[in-house]
Amino acid sequence: MTTPRYPMLYQINTRVWLTELSEGLGRPATLDDIPDVELDHLVDMGFDWVWLLSVWQTGPGAQQVSRSHPDWRHEFEQTLSDLREDDIAGSGFAITGYTVHTKLGGDQALARLRERLRQRGLKLMLDFVPNHMGLDHPWVEEHPEYFVSGTELDLARSPQNYTWVKRQNGDLLLAYGRDPYFSGWPDTLQLNYANPATQSAMIDELCRIAGQCDGVRCDMAMLVLPEVFEGTWGQRAPLFWPNATGRVRESFPQFLFMAEVYWDMEWTLQQQGFDYAYDKRLYDRLCEGNARTVRDHLRAGLDYQDKLARFLENHDEPRAAATFSPDVHRAAATLSFLSPGLRFFHQGQFEGRQKRISPHLVRGPVERVDEDLKQFYDRLLNILQHPAVKNGEWQLLDCAEAWDWNWTHDCILVFAWKGIQGEVIVVAVNYASHQSQCHVRLPFAELAKKKWQLQDQLSSASYEWNGDDLLGRGLFLDLTPWQACVYLLRDSAALPSV
Repeated sequence: MTTPRYPMLYQINTRVWLTELSEGLGRPATLDDIPDVELDHLVDMGFDWVWLLSVWQTGPGAQQVSRSHPDWRHEFEQTLSDLREDDIAGSGFAITGYTVHTKLGGDQALARLRERLRQRGLKLMLDFVPNHMGLDHPWVEEHPEYFVSGTELDLARSPQNYTWVKRQNGDLLLAYGRDPYFSGWPDTLQLNYANPATQSAMIDELCRIAGQCDGVRCDMAMLVLPEVFEGTWGQRAPLFWPNATGRVRESFPQFLFMAEVYWDMEWTLQQQGFDYAYDKRLYDRLCEGNARTVRDHLRAGLDYQDKLARFLENHDEPRAAATFSPDVHRAAATLSFLSPGLRFFHQGQFEGRQKRISPHLVRGPVERVDEDLKQFYDRLLNILQHPAVKNGEWQLLDCAEAWDWNWTHDCILVFAWKGIQGEVIVVAVNYASHQSQCHVRLPFAELAKKKWQLQDQLSSASYEWNGDDLLGRGLFLDLTPWQACVYLLRDSAALPSV
């Protein structure tokens, strides 16, 4: 199956999913128990990729920290009013080995699931956590030199960033994994990328992972960049990602790398071998509700935009339904997922789930389905399967004043998709809390001398427009606050008469 130019990814919290299946089965579920009908449903929705979060082996050390950390526990209680100890398994990012967790069925169960996905044309993405390992990873005993060590002075100055680790071969003072703007994560230990042996070992881990899936989402990928690592730990690290991505692709040429990345380092990681980088900047601008900054972001070249992962929520961010009001949610989703790039959705997003589920938990709350939002996403997913949107050409269009001194045109964003068969889809969103108007010229010469029906794919609205007017003064838009429209242009003469 040919991979589309703009694929769709669905993130699933694996442990929560299996817990839900376990309740129906009356026994612990493994990856083998995931029903074929659910995989078929993902295909029907148009997905190309499935990201299974938290499949790797974790240990009792991280679980103990998760259960005893007062701030984390408070968060868990906010998510689950009936929180139980068994709900807290420890972070899926405090990894003790890149083998599939025994409770999920092990490596063989994953291999069988991957084959079921492959038969349906679905590709599998898994986690890779470059920055740190779990507290009880075997390397603590076997290769302590792979980790960042500390001194008593470090511990005295930053007790939140260091810990004494008990070892059979003598206790060591090691650093917690962290990013430079926050205290350390006390269920992890920081890997030392200034040590070439650490980099070599992590590349070996990546190569093993690449034999089990089709791509990886790399957690906090910018933390191992030389300048970031040096700024955090005072040691200069050699480049890692170009060597790592290159080594993997020697054996798996089509293997995909997606970077979780912040601090405007998306382009840097794209240049170091990543196929996609999180587009946190667009997400932040959509949260701000400012149409102009969103438009400025979408002016970037397609060599950059095509390699961005567009999202409205994931396991790290608050739920979109809790962040945006319903109208703003629909407008933001239309802008985000009908822009070029990877369309990245999160389990529970379509149903309007409100509560974010921590990666430390293996159970989620029961929540009411927002039927109106689900209906919107059903329509949006249908649009995203249109050939023009999956494989066509995208361009941002300029909005002009509807009349003199009407500044509201600046609040409307319009862009167009054109398919290889000449199909045209126009996306228009009033990203503002007031009514807005504009004219927008459609730059497609083949519209001339014909009448066109504009059918809104998000509603039942339909309009007829003269092609010469669309090319000349332009399409007139008068949109209510946060209104989103997706117009499919159809030649009126080719439509069946009623």
